[in-house]
Amino acid sequence: MTPEEQDAFETLLANCADEPIRFPGAIQPHGLLLTLSEPGLEILQVSANVETLLGRTPQSLLGQPVEGLLGQAQAAALQHSVQQPLLSNDSPLTVALNGMTFDGLLHRHDGVLIFELEVHAGHYQPGSIAGNLTNLGRMLQRLQGAASLQALYEVSVREIQALTGYDRVLIYRFEEEGHGQVIAEASGPSMEVFNGLFFPASDIPRQARELYRKNWLRIIPDAGYQAVPLVPALRPDTGEPLDLGFANLRSVSPIHCQYMKNMGVLSSMSISLLKDGELWGLISCGNRQPLHVPHELRMACQSIGQVLSLQISAMEALEVSRQREEKIEALGLLNQAMIDSPQNVFDGLAGQPEVLMNLTDAAGIAIIEDKQLHRYGNCPEPDEIRALHKWLQQGGQAVFASHNLSAVYPPAEAYQHVASGLLAMSLPKPVDNGVLWFRPEVKETINWSGDPKKPLDLENSEAGPRLRPRASFEIWKVEMAGISRKWSHGDLYAANDLRRSALENDLARQVRREQQAVRTRDDLVAVVSHDLRNPMTVISMLCGMMQKSFSSDGPHASRRIATAIETMQQAAGRMSTLLDDLLDTSKIDAGRYTISPKTLDVGQIFEETQALLMPLALNKNISIAFESEPELKIHADPERLFQVLSNLVGNAIKFTPRLGTVGVHAALGGNEIVFTVKDDGEGIPAEQLPHVFERYWTMKEGNPNGTGLGLYITQGIVEAHGGRIEARSEVGKGTEFRFTMPMGD
Repeated sequence: MTPEEQDAFETLLANCADEPIRFPGAIQPHGLLLTLSEPGLEILQVSANVETLLGRTPQSLLGQPVEGLLGQAQAAALQHSVQQPLLSNDSPLTVALNGMTFDGLLHRHDGVLIFELEVHAGHYQPGSIAGNLTNLGRMLQRLQGAASLQALYEVSVREIQALTGYDRVLIYRFEEEGHGQVIAEASGPSMEVFNGLFFPASDIPRQARELYRKNWLRIIPDAGYQAVPLVPALRPDTGEPLDLGFANLRSVSPIHCQYMKNMGVLSSMSISLLKDGELWGLISCGNRQPLHVPHELRMACQSIGQVLSLQISAMEALEVSRQREEKIEALGLLNQAMIDSPQNVFDGLAGQPEVLMNLTDAAGIAIIEDKQLHRYGNCPEPDEIRALHKWLQQGGQAVFASHNLSAVYPPAEAYQHVASGLLAMSLPKPVDNGVLWFRPEVKETINWSGDPKKPLDLENSEAGPRLRPRASFEIWKVEMAGISRKWSHGDLYAANDLRRSALENDLARQVRREQQAVRTRDDLVAVVSHDLRNPMTVISMLCGMMQKSFSSDGPHASRRIATAIETMQQAAGRMSTLLDDLLDTSKIDAGRYTISPKTLDVGQIFEETQALLMPLALNKNISIAFESEPELKIHADPERLFQVLSNLVGNAIKFTPRLGTVGVHAALGGNEIVFTVKDDGEGIPAEQLPHVFERYWTMKEGNPNGTGLGLYITQGIVEAHGGRIEARSEVGKGTEFRFTMPMGD
């Protein structure tokens, strides 16, 4: 093929993949198709063969009520059908016209009513139908009684062949890679056998698969038909082509018809097999001669397909359940090993290499935990495993599986003899970690129906080059390299479950370590606090005694000593306060902060707080006001509430400039008391406001001696009472703290 021909081939192949098969603008000739308006049922479009079948020109029918074509009685029956809440073709309308009998099929799609008049099969191909419907119930029972999936497939193809008379009935299953394999077949003696063969993905293009997923059944009675166009070609109401995706008479691609002829069949029917709403496979029927299966038999075959789909889903689910059950004991042993490991979960797994390998029937495993790498069985080299693990991390998958690793990770081709298959899991940790299971290459020969690399060909015509489906379906043997045995559903379940257990155990270890760290810190704070309090008390007492001996009004040396003693007392007091704050912080962090609530009078609490803090306010000429609604009672710990108010009001005084104002207010708010402490000070910048209740937050300017624990402890006290606290502030206008406390009896 020349470069020009190759370019033309690639272009045509892309166009084929995107062919609008739902909008062919034509139907097959074994019936008529009309689109009707509602509710008047005027004819909007009609297939051109209305003239050959019924002796009426399309132009004479367009825009006319369908009654003019069907007659009054049959039009009334149609009107009754379209008024039903759900259209169903299980029992089609029987329509008699021009000495012929038609099956009337109805469906709505894309805002239009589509009415198909399919020629009854007895008139189309007399005496060609084998089987009947009397044994359908027994057929369905045999399907439900199949002991295995393969037995289920075999029963299905035999029953459908007996029911319909097709020369060949096969089940075609789609593989993960996109191609398909024939897994069951019932064929006449003259038919070429396809059972076990693989077919390229291009035999059933993407858009065809999507149509098959939505539409259970398709039929082509005669692949040699001449397509019948619709008149007019576009919908009068929208100016768009008519979507025939759900029409029984839809015309198919000429390439597909030629494909059928190349396979030696002139008639076909396909029934979709769905699993979890996705296309799992097809029941594909073919006949050497034209064959029109009646609508009733097609509905029976569709029922078989639906039952088969349910049975496949149920039996595969049972198989998955069985595979999972086989893993339970090993997963339990590995979970216990992770629990018992003194270091980390991966060390525990490394102590059970045989169990870990047998869990997924792997030939080798690698276990990574930071700088540690454990290898067992047949594995790539350490540097190769590290590079592979780095690639896996970039992918971001918690569990990764491939039975053709070199296809997605080319460096693996160098060691595909030990690692053509990879199953891997890892945990979300800051260090490298994970378990990698390896399976070796299993060279096998796959039998394809024709050359999988040449599903389509190119031919020249008067209109230029065009695609031609492959003409050869001879067995094409391909040796598959770099392929391992596939990982089963059970293997994937085992990897996911092991990851879950590892994650739970790893988190539990982290929690225990955190708890131990908190306990250690609490013990340290308690010991330091206890051991420092006595010396601090002694220092304070000695400072008090020394102050009596040195006066700030005495000689120069005496004044210096008095100032130093005062500084020492202030430092001792500050250290005592810091020790209290550290103890409170430790209890809050550990969730062990306790309160002793009782019923308190808010007015009395305000009086005590005002008496304590008024000197601070007077020292800066700050106006401070405490206001409370009358007779407010709260349920709170008096010492802790006093601590909250002292901290908030003290901060307000500290950060309010001279001659400023501070307001403290309490009011009833539902079933709680709402306290507000508001100042007109410098305010808190917006970017800092979300952090004011964090540990060690402090406004550096104007508060050089702050510990940064006051608001954190205040929040802890409020929340210990079941309340909440928030801060609002605007730079240059002041700050408001609002907190709630439970109402007292």
